Amino acid sequence: MNNEKIKRFQSELLNWYQVNKRDLPWRNTDDPYKIWISEIMLQQTRVDQAMPYYERFMKLFPTIYHLAEADQQTVLKAWEGLGYYSRARNMHQAAKSVAKDYNGKIPDTWQEVTSLKGIGPYTAAAILSIAYQRPYAVVDGNVIRVITRYFGVRDDVRSAKVKNGIQSLADELIDRQHPGEFNQALMETGATVCTPANPKCSECPLSADCTTYRTAEFDAIPYKSPARKRPHHHIGVGIIQNDNDEVLIALRPDDAMLGGLWEFPGGKQEERDEDIRETIRRELREELGVEVTVNEPLMSLNHAYSHFTITLHAYFCRLVSGIPKPKSSQEIRWVPIQALNDFPFPKANRKLTEQLLSMEREIGE
Repeated sequence: MNNEKIKRFQSELLNWYQVNKRDLPWRNTDDPYKIWISEIMLQQTRVDQAMPYYERFMKLFPTIYHLAEADQQTVLKAWEGLGYYSRARNMHQAAKSVAKDYNGKIPDTWQEVTSLKGIGPYTAAAILSIAYQRPYAVVDGNVIRVITRYFGVRDDVRSAKVKNGIQSLADELIDRQHPGEFNQALMETGATVCTPANPKCSECPLSADCTTYRTAEFDAIPYKSPARKRPHHHIGVGIIQNDNDEVLIALRPDDAMLGGLWEFPGGKQEERDEDIRETIRRELREELGVEVTVNEPLMSLNHAYSHFTITLHAYFCRLVSGIPKPKSSQEIRWVPIQALNDFPFPKANRKLTEQLLSMEREIGE
């Protein structure tokens, strides 16, 4: 790529960005802590969904010391609903490290910042370029789309080799005088103009030299090979009630999926012909060491995770024998239904708590 084309790419992009960039709260600061939080939130999350979380998070944890000193349950409760909860757990651990080892300031070198829990190449490049003006190119889904269309890259973007090639192109294109603005401008172009469907080429600052604009292959570029079909599981959980009308909830292990969140105990249906009520009885026996009767259903719902989908079946249960023990969880608690909102739950389980609270209000009326 010749220098003239690179310079034109940079100037057209930056000029467009100055006029068209969205007014987002994390763009009104050069505080590395705030930039870091926004970048973690924006992974796997839309801007409009992340914004209220970001603003609430900043009120709860205005500095890295506030985040470091908070307990994990408080952090997870603030994160509840954003999903991919390992982001919050890793961020909390990284905040502790920064407070302890770096006097509360996120480091400004690649080696140090990537040593922090949960900070990989993408997040490191974003923090270092935006907060510290280091010339590291950010490559996310939006950038991949812009670059593959601009250069007419028709290869599979799931391939590591292709991703590395796109990273090399981004590294070559980055404006070393304004790396943070450049990275944000490129991501903004992908998010608002060079969209997956119906791109607004007439508004694009790069269309004059864009290969895909000339060939109109928008449906073919970028090319992503079909994802593997996600397996589907049926999950049975028990809403175990005691004589005080409290329900039993269990805390998932930190090293498990959805670690640090509370849930209603239960598990996966092992055989397709296993009755879901038997699934619940078996799982509660294995997880808690108790025998239960499975009574009427609370509700069933479908939920999708990144690599699989589930149908969650929740039934009211009563203890028959045994004292519940946390055999596969960190902790178990008997909790009044009215207090369920005080605990961080995964999204699917949160729908169960909402149903329980709704039924409780109806009884109260």
